Amino acid sequence: MKAPSDRRAGRGESLFSGPDRAVITAAALSMLLVQMDWFALNLTLPVIARDFDEPTTDLQWLVSGYMLTLGAFMITGGRVADVHGRRRTLVCGLVGFGAVSVLCGLAPSTAWLVAGRVAQGVTAAFIFPVAVAVVTGYFRDDRQGRAVGTVLAFSAVGTALGPFVGGTLAEHVSWRAVFFLNVPICAAAFLMLRHVPETRDTHASGRLDLPGAAALACGLTLIMLGVDQGAGWGWTSPATWGCLVAGAALLTLFVRIERHSAEPLLDLGLLRNGPFVTITLAGSLSNVVYCLVAVFSALYLQQARGLSPFTAGLVFLALSVGAGTASYLSGHLARRWRPEVLMAGAMLLSGTSVLVLTWSTPLALYVVVFAVVGTGLGLGWALTNVATQSYVPPTRLAAASGFVLTSLVLLGALAVAVASTVLEALSGSAPSAASDGAAIETVLRAAAVLALLGGGLLLRLVRVPADRRRGTSR
Repeated sequence: MKAPSDRRAGRGESLFSGPDRAVITAAALSMLLVQMDWFALNLTLPVIARDFDEPTTDLQWLVSGYMLTLGAFMITGGRVADVHGRRRTLVCGLVGFGAVSVLCGLAPSTAWLVAGRVAQGVTAAFIFPVAVAVVTGYFRDDRQGRAVGTVLAFSAVGTALGPFVGGTLAEHVSWRAVFFLNVPICAAAFLMLRHVPETRDTHASGRLDLPGAAALACGLTLIMLGVDQGAGWGWTSPATWGCLVAGAALLTLFVRIERHSAEPLLDLGLLRNGPFVTITLAGSLSNVVYCLVAVFSALYLQQARGLSPFTAGLVFLALSVGAGTASYLSGHLARRWRPEVLMAGAMLLSGTSVLVLTWSTPLALYVVVFAVVGTGLGLGWALTNVATQSYVPPTRLAAASGFVLTSLVLLGALAVAVASTVLEALSGSAPSAASDGAAIETVLRAAAVLALLGGGLLLRLVRVPADRRRGTSR
């Protein structure tokens, strides 16, 4: 018996009807919005720093603060969607993202802008994990794979366009236009959502682990604040130690909350699964390196090599196209080869290419190596979720996926904060750190070592027979 899509194709009918395409368009625009916004902002950091007369490294909170709240509330956003409706949750996320984007675009100070980005991360947590769920909840037949693939393709397009859009607007319009551009995209997705029927998980529990999410976000924020301000406050000062100790206490409280929660934010029992932990750590290292390369290469190209934001955006197309293409193809490749084998090769490739990048003086060579870096890193973190699924039982797949995504984002946020402090220490001056090419290259070489370490961690899993992989979980 033919599948419904085969019968439609045989009759010459379109695979998707008008309402079907509206659902896909709404989700695709939502994913493109979040991806393009993150990658566009990196290229505008030096311009924002000049406008507000601030050291560029102090603006790392625009990146890490956003990632922090996104990571801490992503699982909560997904659960709210399952309980209260995916369409409704996505609408709220888009409205909030658009409104906060306007406030960021009007920001009169860096404090205002950082606060806006932190709030924007919360709204993104109600978009990023929900957009695909809207599609999977709507398409319950064999068209689901094609629909999800289209949405993820737009996510890759956002990754590729982001740096170019950010560099172009920063140079020819204003960095504020990067935020204002979000508004019409939010509006277009909102209008498309009028045609999307509501779906929810009727078996989902209504419990939300908001105390756990708050403890995790606040604990990491205090630790990042202590690390970021330690040099200025003094590493032995009460303020620095107060932040670090209070942050550690909140993270300890988070662990306690998770152990006693009926619906924990993170299933800490997964930490007893050795292969799962290894792959998650390796994938998180890959994402850490990607974040560091994306942020510090933007500083290096503009402030150390003197490229304009537009030209730097063109160079960044190599990185983002490589990463976006690798991310899109990762699912196809994982059907032919074991994902942990692909991850190991990708991380070894990316670590080596990042090292080569730091010694690539001619711009043409830099662009070529940049594309290789993006391919390796994009493949590394994109396969993390696929690889971990092979080492957990079917009953814990959703918990494992949430754990992996949270780890990827939060460790990336923490790494950007720590690396900014290290860069200032290597340079000896916060105002000059972003233009100190040698110091930036040192940070990137350390990042390359992390990628090589992640690849090395995965090599021991390559020898585990395929029929034993599920058996490693309990």
